[in-house]
Amino acid sequence: MPIAQNPLSVEVTLPREDVALLRVEGYLDVDTATEFQHHLANQLHHGRRHFLLDLSAVPFMDSSGMNIILRVYQEARELPGSVHIISPTPAVRRILDLTGVSITVPVSESVDEALERVDRLPQTPEEPEN
Repeated sequence: MPIAQNPLSVEVTLPREDVALLRVEGYLDVDTATEFQHHLANQLHHGRRHFLLDLSAVPFMDSSGMNIILRVYQEARELPGSVHIISPTPAVRRILDLTGVSITVPVSESVDEALERVDRLPQTPEEPEN
């Protein structure tokens, strides 16, 4: 199996029990999008509802990366939950703006700002205990 020309690194931390912070480093493209998708799916499987995607170390993203972000955005909304993009590089921000993704998925400048946005989301009503 050939080694990817531009390997992707994804570091996952949990600022809160239902919040996953994914710090992505490298090119987010057709060669690496599946790996990124696996990290997100794993966090969904473990009950995370909010996803903070730190793209400050992503110099390039193509439509494969955008599709993964939009797919997790749709899945998170159904939970209900949310997706937030943090500190995209100028090149990635331009792609997000040109495609309208930044209108749909909130873009924050810091983890703290994204967490504040999570806190402002309407809370889901608690299910009554039987």
